Amino acid sequence: MTGPTLGEALKTTEEHLTRAAITEARMEAQLLVAHVIERDRAFLRGFPEQRLRAEQAELLRGLVELRAERRPMAQVLGSREFWSLDFQVTADTLAPRPDSETLISCCIDLREEPDPPARILDLGTGTGCLLVTLLTIWSDAVGVGVDRSRAALDVARANARECGADQRASFCEGDWLAGVEGRFDLIVSNPPYIPSPEIETLEPEVAVHEPRLALDGGDDGLACYRALVPGLAEHLDHDGYAVLEHGLGQGPNLEDLAIEWGLAVAGHRNDLSGHRRCLVLKMPAGVDNSKKPLGKQ
Repeated sequence: MTGPTLGEALKTTEEHLTRAAITEARMEAQLLVAHVIERDRAFLRGFPEQRLRAEQAELLRGLVELRAERRPMAQVLGSREFWSLDFQVTADTLAPRPDSETLISCCIDLREEPDPPARILDLGTGTGCLLVTLLTIWSDAVGVGVDRSRAALDVARANARECGADQRASFCEGDWLAGVEGRFDLIVSNPPYIPSPEIETLEPEVAVHEPRLALDGGDDGLACYRALVPGLAEHLDHDGYAVLEHGLGQGPNLEDLAIEWGLAVAGHRNDLSGHRRCLVLKMPAGVDNSKKPLGKQ
């Protein structure tokens, strides 16, 4: 028994997604059908009369139902591309965002040859996309990813294995810098920064189906920064950098917080839309913390 043709499957899938108020119904229909037949979208255009096998048609129906429930496309497909790498995504993790590639490009500009980073720390690692991507860029570096979610850490470990970085990446369950040992010459973080009252106004894909723990930044969106910034100086190498992703308009308050805790602002980076997205921090000029013991000073 065979299923519908590719053309028929595309048509019915697009209609179903349109009824579910999916904005890009046609494109997503193409992605779903291409996914179940393990081909690219160009194949769909070239062979509209090819039929799905019965098991492919059944799989497609299940995926379409999930997407019609407004589950994020990354969760439906099980992965999301980031920096040309495929990262597993589950309901326990935030899907990698294109905006976060801004942080990667910023890190490359800061620590490119001849001075690549040797030790990288990723706070709130989630899928591990930041840490794993940086480790694939710098093949001699090692890194640590920290997250409060044990389920997210399982996903991060799987992604590190899939990308060939598992021998140089370690992951630990913890609350930001609590339990972290040693200093790092590159610290990155994309913490939750959406103000709590705004979450319910977001699309259902985010507000309902992505983990609140990875979204909620407290009343003003800065709660997680208040928890992690005070410990950065203790774990940042004297000539290292910390790169923090943040939300729109949060930069000035985040700068003030960093300065209050003994850090210097080294720069900013805008995202593809021209909005300030990353804050770069370092130790102030003339301050060498390499000989200071770790822990509370």
